[in-house]
Amino acid sequence: MKKLISGMLALALAHTTAAQKFEGLAPTPPMGWNSWNTFQTGINEKLIMETADIMVSSGMKAAGYTYLVLDDGWMAMERDSAGNLVPDPQKFPHGLKAVVDYVHGKGLKFGMYNCAGTLTCAKYPGTRGYEYQDARNYAAWDIDYLKYDWCNTHGINAKEAYTTMSNALRKAGRPMIFSLCEWGVNKPWEWGAPVGQMWRTTEDIWQVFDSVHSHGTWDALSVMRIADIQDSLRRYSGPDHWNDPDMLEVGNGMTYTEDRTHFSLWAMMAAPLMAGNDIRKMTPATKAILTNKDVIAIDQDPLGIQGFKFSEKDSLQIWCKPLQRGDWAVCFLNRSSHNAAVHFNWKETAIADNVFHHTLKQDIHYTLYNVWTGKNEGTTRKPFNAVIKPHDIVMFRLKQ
Repeated sequence: MKKLISGMLALALAHTTAAQKFEGLAPTPPMGWNSWNTFQTGINEKLIMETADIMVSSGMKAAGYTYLVLDDGWMAMERDSAGNLVPDPQKFPHGLKAVVDYVHGKGLKFGMYNCAGTLTCAKYPGTRGYEYQDARNYAAWDIDYLKYDWCNTHGINAKEAYTTMSNALRKAGRPMIFSLCEWGVNKPWEWGAPVGQMWRTTEDIWQVFDSVHSHGTWDALSVMRIADIQDSLRRYSGPDHWNDPDMLEVGNGMTYTEDRTHFSLWAMMAAPLMAGNDIRKMTPATKAILTNKDVIAIDQDPLGIQGFKFSEKDSLQIWCKPLQRGDWAVCFLNRSSHNAAVHFNWKETAIADNVFHHTLKQDIHYTLYNVWTGKNEGTTRKPFNAVIKPHDIVMFRLKQ
């Protein structure tokens, strides 16, 4: 009898701790804009409303950027007497709900931020111990997306903390994307699929192409350092459960070529595309990168397969990604600081995805559609020959 009771208690405990995320919210990687990379905690209702306006007028909304996400620093430094989070009255004098309603009125969805720890990364009130109360308030404010960070979490179990918040969101009753910003410390790809729609796989990104940026106690990573980490994780990613290599740095200080390569790689990796620049001031070149419909289509491909690095020799990388209807995306990337010559014979090189079991057929002459020039540039009947400039990329969609 004691064993039976013990077993029933264990089963009950497992049931209460098993997250029940809202299914079907992210059949393709979420797209949107986040305030952190450019503004950090320097945010306010005027900025958010202006950004919502530009997301619509610039064509970003039409290109698929749906979520406007307010990051750290939106709340007052203390909870109120009832324990509720309070929007900073200086930054949001009309309250947060008015801003959410404005964003919704533009046909966009609203996201916000908190942290699994006792304090957020910027030392504002965290959610530890207030998970269900905070979730009820998010639902009352009509929030559509929660980014949940991992600062000030000493002694806290990551799987338990994120599962608790996932259950709190579920109980609050409003469907929300749950973004696990855990930095990959506790391998969220191994347990995150029932908990949320996406999980960070690395430390924060920085606007550099191939190095690190020291913050003293930790290093932010470059575009290429983050890409290096993703390949071994691709089997964990797919519709409604995405690896997240962090937000985009397009328009934040790298060269045009590096921005284009960055955007291409994130699309190849089926990454969430969360712009992090000041879109109110973006150049036409930055806008053209962020709204390139052919690159976005590769990221948003319904198969939901994360691409892989097929080969690397002398800093020349080839990335491949199976797409719907038998198409493929193939990138030739020059990681080095000097020109790189490419000679690739499609008929003599077998390309296969051994994780998701797709093969580029060598008996078919695929059309090579260059997604950055918008032109067909031959077929796989003949070898591909080119000289690729430093940090540049040639990205094809192979069409049957």
